Amino acid sequence: MMGAGGSESRTGIRKPCPSALSRTGNAPCPPLPLDLTAWISLQWSWAMCSGNLQTGLLVAGYFVYLLVGAAVFQALERTAEKQQKMAAAQMKEAFLQNFPHLTVAEMEQFMKNLTEAIQNGVYPVGNESQTENSNWDFSNSFFFAGTVVSTIGYGTLRPKTAGGQIFCVFFALFGIPLNIVFLHRVGKMLSLLCKKLGKFLYEKGMRKKKIKFLTLLFFLVTGILVFLCLPSLFFQITEGWSYSEGIYFAFITLSTIGFGDYVVGKQPGRIYFSYYRTLVAIWILFGLAWIALLFNLLTTVLEDTEKIIVKDLHQIVKVSKDNEESQPRRCWPAHFLPEEEVIPPCAGGDAQKMESLAACSEQTKK
Repeated sequence: MMGAGGSESRTGIRKPCPSALSRTGNAPCPPLPLDLTAWISLQWSWAMCSGNLQTGLLVAGYFVYLLVGAAVFQALERTAEKQQKMAAAQMKEAFLQNFPHLTVAEMEQFMKNLTEAIQNGVYPVGNESQTENSNWDFSNSFFFAGTVVSTIGYGTLRPKTAGGQIFCVFFALFGIPLNIVFLHRVGKMLSLLCKKLGKFLYEKGMRKKKIKFLTLLFFLVTGILVFLCLPSLFFQITEGWSYSEGIYFAFITLSTIGFGDYVVGKQPGRIYFSYYRTLVAIWILFGLAWIALLFNLLTTVLEDTEKIIVKDLHQIVKVSKDNEESQPRRCWPAHFLPEEEVIPPCAGGDAQKMESLAACSEQTKK
């Protein structure tokens, strides 16, 4: 039975009020507000149960990466762009001063035509006529076909006739899947080479973890040397670029970004050997297979890192939740709870009356 002061047990020890009743026995006990640790634990547990934690981490990391990249590019390139604009404006002003019979409108039209010509792959530099050197000879056409199926798309060389544009659509429609199959096959060949190296090292008595590390290192070093370092040196000699520009062009090309700011075989005043761009196209096709495997490897590393982070967060949440559950829940703060007191067995109350009546009935039966 319930007394006015709270629940009582058969031993006479008064307990704190239950979660459903207050000290008066009428109103519900006000719940104790959860502390910050317990609230965070509940929120993280809910997020993990709903499967949103990994997505949240991925989205947050992705946008943070983009924001950091944007800030760095802005800091590095904005000043140089401003200087180039000022130099171009001064050049135009000096040109008009040297040729006062030209109007500003005529000068702007000349600059517009010159810019369009360069964008279309025509470089009107030098006294020699460029009508004999076609951008659509077999070597350049093969290079263009390779950039289409590889989705690089520099933009400096593109079809301008209606027939060429329609054919480019269908050529890319079937050529891109074919290129993916080709790259997949070449990637298997590269993977098989790494497996053979690992088997050779395993027969020599090397441990599997060390074999995995060495084969991965061999794959990275060989690929960087064959597809990035040596071609960049070749481009430095042939194109007249700096070595850093050659590295930049090689990676931007093989990653299929293809800005079009650097393109092989287009430097005015330079003489290139026959089928130069054909060889570059072949380098691109095999380099794409290597860098595709490299990107797959980096993707696996990032996914494993994400799983480790989520696992650690899950462990932290679990430990926090276990600590929270191990603590007793009270509906009243500690300073509002009455101290437990022992009531004498003969004290009045409904519980004592019921016990007395039960004892009397037992004696009567005896």
